[in-house]
Amino acid sequence: MKALVYTGPEHLEMRDVADPAPGAGEIRVRVRSSGICGSDMHAFLGHDDRRPAPLTLGHEVAGTTDAGMRVTVNPLNACGQCPACLAGRDNLCPKRQIISMPPREGGFAEYITLPPVNAIAIPDAMHTDQAALAEPIACGWHAVRLALAAGGTGPALVIGGGAIGVGAALSLVAQGVSDVAIVEPSQARRDYLDARGFAMRAPDTLRAGDQFGVVIDAVGIAPTRAQASAHARPGGIIAHIGLGSSEGGLDIRRMTLQEITFIGTYTYTAPDFRATVAAMADGRLGPLDWTETRPLTEGARAFADIRAGKVAAPKIILKP
Repeated sequence: MKALVYTGPEHLEMRDVADPAPGAGEIRVRVRSSGICGSDMHAFLGHDDRRPAPLTLGHEVAGTTDAGMRVTVNPLNACGQCPACLAGRDNLCPKRQIISMPPREGGFAEYITLPPVNAIAIPDAMHTDQAALAEPIACGWHAVRLALAAGGTGPALVIGGGAIGVGAALSLVAQGVSDVAIVEPSQARRDYLDARGFAMRAPDTLRAGDQFGVVIDAVGIAPTRAQASAHARPGGIIAHIGLGSSEGGLDIRRMTLQEITFIGTYTYTAPDFRATVAAMADGRLGPLDWTETRPLTEGARAFADIRAGKVAAPKIILKP
């Protein structure tokens, strides 16, 4: 089969590789749509030691099983037996595997293999380009669920207009928060999302008095953490999804004095993923029309364009 293989920092190659053979109890999925994630970009730049070269990246996948079922893919496979799994927090399983991390190759290829429980059926009316958005949206769905369970209320601010931020904004509305703004530095991205009905703000429009009951940092770098800790209201909630960098930004003194809760959120649980797919199928997450599609053969150019800031859409979907 053909696969787009990460071979080293800033290098991707189309290669002929062996078709994957399903392991015991696994199925094979023919990939129809596979999204480029920020974590794929981290790996492409050589910043993710969890994804060493050579490796096929890509974990936002939708396609068709060998039996003909149309599915979106939960890329996280947990053991089901550890304390985290038994507590319903399979995303924290110490034995978890994720496609696009060894030993599992990713979805920038014609086929992947996985346990059947990780293949979630999608309705006939849902295009696989839309279905591939289940994974990034599920990250936001999980973060919103945790923030609201911790007592968060609107209005809400989402920092970052990429797919994770957009998914978080849609999840906030779907879970009952009506007043949601997204702050995004790219004018092209703001214009693109504004035309699709999102409430967009430039970072320099945030004022000291702008306070939010829930702030979701979908970027995760020092300046966005500084924004989050400055604009969470007293008693508010910061849900941190972004993995941009490890250090800096939080105003711990203000967060302590104002009893602001900080929640680190990682991926999603299996029920979160299924709830996300159900909300997509029911239309509660909107038309899901904020993607750009390109052939897998143009994947290297797509990565270069994302890095250069040339892509207005929050998500590029690659098509094998």
